[in-house]
Amino acid sequence: MSTETSISFPRVSRLDPTDTALLETLFKEAPIGLAFFSTDGRFRRVNSTLQAIYAKTEEECAGRTPGDILPADDAAAHDSAISAVLAGRPVVTSDRQLVGGPSAEGHSQAQWSMSWFPTYGPEDEIAGVALIAVDLSDQHKVETALRRSEERYRSLLRASNQVVWAAGPDGLLYEDCAEWRAITGQSLEEYLGTGWLDALHPDDRERVERDWNESVTECVPFDTTFRIRTRSGDFRYYQSRAVPIKRGSELVEWVGTNTDVTTQREADEMRHRLTQQLGEAALRTVRLQKATSDLAEALTVDEVVRAMAEIGRSAVGVDRTGVAMLDRERLRLRLVNADDSLGTVSTGEPETSLDQPTPMTMAVRDRTTFIAGSPPELRALLDDDPQVVSFLRDTDERAWVALPLLSAGLPIGALRFAFNEPRNISDEEKVFLEALAGQCALALERATLFEREHGVAESLQNSFLPEDLPEVKGIRMKAFYRSGSQHVQVGGDWYDAFPLPDGRVAGVLGDVMGKGIKAATGMSRVRNALRALAFSMPEPADVLTGLDRMFDATESADQITTLAYFVLDPATGHGRLANAGHLPPLLVSPQSGPVLVETEPATPLGVSSERVDHKFFVPPGNTVVLYSDGLVENRRRAVASGIEELVTVASKAPAEVVGDPEKILGYLVEGMLAGYEQDDDVTLLAVHIPAVESRDDN
Repeated sequence: MSTETSISFPRVSRLDPTDTALLETLFKEAPIGLAFFSTDGRFRRVNSTLQAIYAKTEEECAGRTPGDILPADDAAAHDSAISAVLAGRPVVTSDRQLVGGPSAEGHSQAQWSMSWFPTYGPEDEIAGVALIAVDLSDQHKVETALRRSEERYRSLLRASNQVVWAAGPDGLLYEDCAEWRAITGQSLEEYLGTGWLDALHPDDRERVERDWNESVTECVPFDTTFRIRTRSGDFRYYQSRAVPIKRGSELVEWVGTNTDVTTQREADEMRHRLTQQLGEAALRTVRLQKATSDLAEALTVDEVVRAMAEIGRSAVGVDRTGVAMLDRERLRLRLVNADDSLGTVSTGEPETSLDQPTPMTMAVRDRTTFIAGSPPELRALLDDDPQVVSFLRDTDERAWVALPLLSAGLPIGALRFAFNEPRNISDEEKVFLEALAGQCALALERATLFEREHGVAESLQNSFLPEDLPEVKGIRMKAFYRSGSQHVQVGGDWYDAFPLPDGRVAGVLGDVMGKGIKAATGMSRVRNALRALAFSMPEPADVLTGLDRMFDATESADQITTLAYFVLDPATGHGRLANAGHLPPLLVSPQSGPVLVETEPATPLGVSSERVDHKFFVPPGNTVVLYSDGLVENRRRAVASGIEELVTVASKAPAEVVGDPEKILGYLVEGMLAGYEQDDDVTLLAVHIPAVESRDDN
């Protein structure tokens, strides 16, 4: 392309020899291209620079036209410029990348600025055309690199969803940002100044405006995240960063970028939610495991209810827990924890028919979880029943979850949780509560079976013990029995006392090792055999010898049985005692302190041994106590140290306690079991000989 400029060049004419020599030197040595053309467009002179560009020698160029030596495009550009100058135009300029063919200097890739202007003869007539070619390669490279860098930068910004914007030193926007307006749909007038803030989410605008003003005032970088309302009406998250541009100490402008971080923000939120959900799931798993452990330790229905209340409170924030059992024959729910009647049945009674509209009855009838997150929701689910309206008027509960308790797919009851505030039960919480209800159903079945069988076991145990001790003139007798079993097992401890035909009183306390029916039946056989033997040959050594023979005939070798048996004359306090591997009796006196009634070491029943008996004496006012190992032995205390402690405890008993067999037994049990967990049956039998005054009174 050729253009006309107002630049004028000096006319070349009538040079003196000195000037001619100077021009010749410039022509040969100048780093710019020089050439002269005749009025018919032929080369007259070409300096070395242009020769290199054209890849022709001066001889090859002289007298020839550009079309003779140059490519067609270059030749056409030369001819056009020469013609324009000869036609009267003062100067013609053009930029060309290639002029001529390749050269040693590599000018083929150079950018040249070419200027054409006329030369004049002696009469100021146009004598030809001069060409000056200036190498613009460096400038062109810089411009090209700058343009390419800008293109790459803009492409990078477009690829990274960044919007570049600029603001004045005062923080107001004076320049257009087409990308922002394309996103938000704002017009130029709406965008400039502080109008860009109008595109922000209402909840973000005040904060962002405050932060931007602080950055502008303090001249510190701006960095914040906000939501932009897009042209479509939805909101996207953008991170905005801006820095102040200074020249020296003067603030020139602010340049910033807005980057779309919606995807990253959503990914972060999703990751946070997943992390939170995983944490909550792990916590629920731990809580469910703990609930399973707690419920496994609950043996009775009451213990199950207490465990469920604690689990609901700690794991879900429940304010009230209710458990009800289903009577299938009567089609009624019976509350197990009566203190929750208001929240469980709308009538306020401990029982309710399945026809009544309550969360529990709905859960049982439908065999699915019933959830009401607020009183209006409860009224809607229960069809505004008048009893429900009355219940809501009297309760502080505001949300409810009721779950059926199922066994083999059939309902056995219902579990109910209530909250004092409206509550939105999430799907994860619902799954957790349903798992909890499953554990509760198993625990209730186990507890119900335990209570039923435990009742039978206690009845069986009590049937082996005398209902009442005999009333014999001159003595007072009391017994104490407490089962140490936490399971449905019958213990082997037993005691008995009965008057003999000769006026004496017989007493025995024994222990069949082990638990269960085997121990109980063995104890029953020994007890019955002892009574039969005592009426025919009452002396202790004879009775134990007879028991040994019976034991060999009927009992197994592993059925270890111990006992202490005595006969006592109420009138004198004198008696005889035989011990079959049992603990020594304790004689408690209000005057001289307690002592053990020593006997020869002996073996349990059925173990070959010569049985002997020993005399013993119970002075008036004294009490002799027989006891089982459950009183003195446990996991933390050996038998020997327990017996020593028993003597110590008895020595501290007040006189009025020693003189009352019932009080002395209670005193010993309390003193020996304090601070220890009872893990075995505790059985005691006390025989008291009243003081002389008391006997006279009787």
